[in-house]
Amino acid sequence: MLEVIKVKTGNKFEDHGSYSRLVAVGNLIFVSNTAGRNPQTKAIPTDLAEQTNQVLDNIGAALAAVDACLEDVVAARVFVQFAEDVLPVMDAYGQRMRGINPTLTMTSPPLGSPEYKVEIEVTAWRGASRAPLREMQITL
Repeated sequence: MLEVIKVKTGNKFEDHGSYSRLVAVGNLIFVSNTAGRNPQTKAIPTDLAEQTNQVLDNIGAALAAVDACLEDVVAARVFVQFAEDVLPVMDAYGQRMRGINPTLTMTSPPLGSPEYKVEIEVTAWRGASRAPLREMQITL
């Protein structure tokens, strides 16, 4: 029987907006748009690389709650508050996700608060990191 798991972190916005941080439907996992707030200190780093890495740490922790990991991510959507920050965020994201290589959408819309310089939403498949891999290069 298919199992659905909904993970909450206790963030006040999850209750207010009636959403889960993560929903796993069998092995398919959706992680809500996630900001770079450190869950222990509640601080949000101002440095773009630090904030990007904190976002990915937060996503990694949510995935770990359902026995998955960043390496299981198959699609990512990165939202960068200010267009001039896209390349530095892409640098930090690229260093962290190198070798995982999910699909990527990176865009620059307004976010919920100016302190959020980057937010990331991912889709993962539990176990994708252990599956045989075949990479192809095509010309478009």
